[in-house]
Amino acid sequence: MNWKEAEKRAANYLRRKGFKVLECNYRTRFGEIDIIARYGKYLVFVEVKSGQSVFSPRTRVDMKKLHHIQLAANDYIMRNPQKCSGYRIDVVEVTENGIEHFEDVQT
Repeated sequence: MNWKEAEKRAANYLRRKGFKVLECNYRTRFGEIDIIARYGKYLVFVEVKSGQSVFSPRTRVDMKKLHHIQLAANDYIMRNPQKCSGYRIDVVEVTENGIEHFEDVQT
């Protein structure tokens, strides 16, 4: 499965869980956020990982990647202050075996 299909599956999965997807592939000079969604009062910035290897795709989300997501999230919030009353970063792992959702990943 390619990254585009993985992101589409992740967005559909989040919608089924009650998330409102606001944007996909939001690009800034700091990096890209795969999915921006609203869940309750929170903006949720989602990193989608997929692929096959010895290690789970989610292990590719390291501190450096989280830092870039944080900077890109701050950029989005500065440009859309009316949309934010709190936020978090989630990781969604999409594999042939299914989808796993890790909420509120800390930097």
